[in-house]
Amino acid sequence: MAENGTKFERVLLKLSGEALQGEQAYGVDPARIDSVAKQIHDVIERGVQVAVVVGAGNIYRGMSGAAAGMDRATADYMGMIATVLNGIALQDALERQGTHTRVLSAITMAEVAEPYIRRRAMRHLEKGRAVIFAAGTGNPFFTTDTAAALRALEIHADAILMAKNGVEGVFDADPNEVPDAKLIEDISHHEAISRGLKVMDVTALSLCMDNRLPIYVFNMNDESNIARIVNGERVGTVVS
Repeated sequence: MAENGTKFERVLLKLSGEALQGEQAYGVDPARIDSVAKQIHDVIERGVQVAVVVGAGNIYRGMSGAAAGMDRATADYMGMIATVLNGIALQDALERQGTHTRVLSAITMAEVAEPYIRRRAMRHLEKGRAVIFAAGTGNPFFTTDTAAALRALEIHADAILMAKNGVEGVFDADPNEVPDAKLIEDISHHEAISRGLKVMDVTALSLCMDNRLPIYVFNMNDESNIARIVNGERVGTVVS
């Protein structure tokens, strides 16, 4: 138990862009982003330091751009910029909840976000602010999963909370294709990699394995799940 009475003192929440999309075909659903912001706000109110990495699948996917003939690096930079849009939207929602929030971008955008500086990020967290890491790692060819793993290690997070959109955790097969796929409650990083399970991309998973960083994979659609994980309850899948 942490000093604040919860399981963790500092966590990094990885949100997909789709987690902010709700039932819309694309973009940000105001009701969904307000719900996500409230969950983060409630956890911070309990004394847990929360950093967030958000994807951009609701706006743009670099890989799909590359597949359509665009240069991969160019496509990835466009995806990184799209994560800044999501980060600013989430910042607005959090501040409406009363949570002081900072967006730190790996690509310089001085008018809308602070530059990513590790020590500054940690100081913001220590002051009880939500910190949103935008623009991935700032480098093409790396996903926001890898950005989440990297930032979590840099800020000494206790765990990554990997939010999935409508999926309870890690299954032994794709539940959309195999109706009787079984939820895996506990698995090692190595086994997840060797079995090719879709926890996060292999680069990110290897980084977590090498540094013994646990990953909690859960369904973002259940609004109680973040609080339950922070309380130490068993939710979804634990990769450790």
